[in-house]
Amino acid sequence: MSPKVLICGRLRWASEDAKQLFGDLAEIIELGSPDRADFLKGFQPGGKYDGVVAMYRSNGSANKIGVFDKELIEGLRGVQWIAHNGAGYDQIDVQACIAKNIRVSNTPGAVDEATATTALYLLISCLRQFSLGEHTLRAGAWKPAVAHATRDLSCVTVGILGLGGIGLYFANLLRPFGTKVVYHNRKRNPEAPDWIEYLEDRDTFLGSVDVLSVHVPLNEKTEGLVGEKVIRSLKKGAVIVNTARGKVIDEAAMIRALEDGHLASVGIVDFH
Repeated sequence: MSPKVLICGRLRWASEDAKQLFGDLAEIIELGSPDRADFLKGFQPGGKYDGVVAMYRSNGSANKIGVFDKELIEGLRGVQWIAHNGAGYDQIDVQACIAKNIRVSNTPGAVDEATATTALYLLISCLRQFSLGEHTLRAGAWKPAVAHATRDLSCVTVGILGLGGIGLYFANLLRPFGTKVVYHNRKRNPEAPDWIEYLEDRDTFLGSVDVLSVHVPLNEKTEGLVGEKVIRSLKKGAVIVNTARGKVIDEAAMIRALEDGHLASVGIVDFH
């Protein structure tokens, strides 16, 4: 009998052909649980997921069964491999998987372009005050007095916090605009071109940028990383762009800095 593979969430580009792609190598099973309790029950002997040895998951499956935390992982009887469609591992308790000898893979690079172009859009919107212009227009006014607050990409220094795949793609998008780009990592990225300056000292990095673009993964070390101290180390009137997980930012500290004018604007994607 062929091993069973469980598809949790949408399998893009291959959802209709998954069974044909696997052929006789595996029996494909679609997620058929309305909630977590039913999902875990399915792994009991005789359950609908009994015999599943490998799983594919996308973030959309969390709407029904939640993230792959310790409770869920411990209920996966017989599973040997979880293939996660995502760049990071914050949706999966990797340590719990290690304890059960479950291998975990992700898809690095899959969202580099999409995330980097979103960061570019947010950056341009913040610098040109597009949101304020839209609100003014919707209120029936015209030509909002934002000229004094707008800036061009060629006139700012963008600091990338976390120059991984997404951060590097974002930097390359900025280059044609003549933007000066610097970055800070725990260590130098050997793949960074020489036109991107590495600033090893974090305080020097923060004090030298007009825009802080955040591209770090979410884990126990980075949750709340951009907090009061980091934000206040930026220049007055700085901009923060965050396309990383929302919890990387201390939202209360960010709001205070917006209210008192230390930050000019922020561009965020709410990825909690």
